[in-house]
Amino acid sequence: MKKFIFTLVLTLSAAATSVSAQTTPTRLDEVIKSGTLRVCMTGDYKPFTFLKADNSFEGIDVDLAHSLAKALGVEARFVKTSWTNLTNDFLEKCDIAMGGVSVTLERQKKVSFSAPHMVDGKAAIARCADVGKFQSLAAIDQPSTRAIVNPGGTNERFARANYKQAQLILHPDNVTIFEQIVQGKADVMVTDASETMWQAKLHPQLCSIHPDQPLQFSEKAFMLPRGDAPFKEFVDTWMHQLKATGEYDRVFNQWLK
Repeated sequence: MKKFIFTLVLTLSAAATSVSAQTTPTRLDEVIKSGTLRVCMTGDYKPFTFLKADNSFEGIDVDLAHSLAKALGVEARFVKTSWTNLTNDFLEKCDIAMGGVSVTLERQKKVSFSAPHMVDGKAAIARCADVGKFQSLAAIDQPSTRAIVNPGGTNERFARANYKQAQLILHPDNVTIFEQIVQGKADVMVTDASETMWQAKLHPQLCSIHPDQPLQFSEKAFMLPRGDAPFKEFVDTWMHQLKATGEYDRVFNQWLK
């Protein structure tokens, strides 16, 4: 009798777990039902995301967002945010956040991330004539150095954690921040290595300093709702297939090479 009752309890428990798994809401189903993938991005971080004058977005992660939306059978709708408000806007308004988002433990307290799709640590960028002055973090962190940074994201956190002597200049516009270096209003900026390569491509006066030997390790991924396994599994599978077919490299090389 006891064995029967124990077996019955196990059977009912398994059945309840199965029903719960089938009825647990997932963003995957919600996105497919709505027909829209809401994508948060800052629009100020070339080559990943840039908001053009006509209010349309372009960049690596914009192309990837359209690819993901197509795989889901929906349309991508972009939601403008800022680095300071990225996490809160994602939680309130979006299904996914893209656009060169770095994985951090601070962000992971509130959200989840897809599997990292890119390793991209911090590197310096300066006027080409000054590259010899800034060959290391110690060389950058000098009283005479005017180090510029955009507020609210991982760049500012890196600067505040590592600069003890350098003059820190906060510049709120990430689109025009590199022009400040070109014009001699700042000396150097430390940002993601991929961005230094892109900005050096846009500004012949600027040179990326050792982007292949970053000052700090970091990874880029997509911000996702915490605890939503089906949605994360779909995004990770889509990215795995994108890399296996060479489509990811095609998108990446289109913008950076």
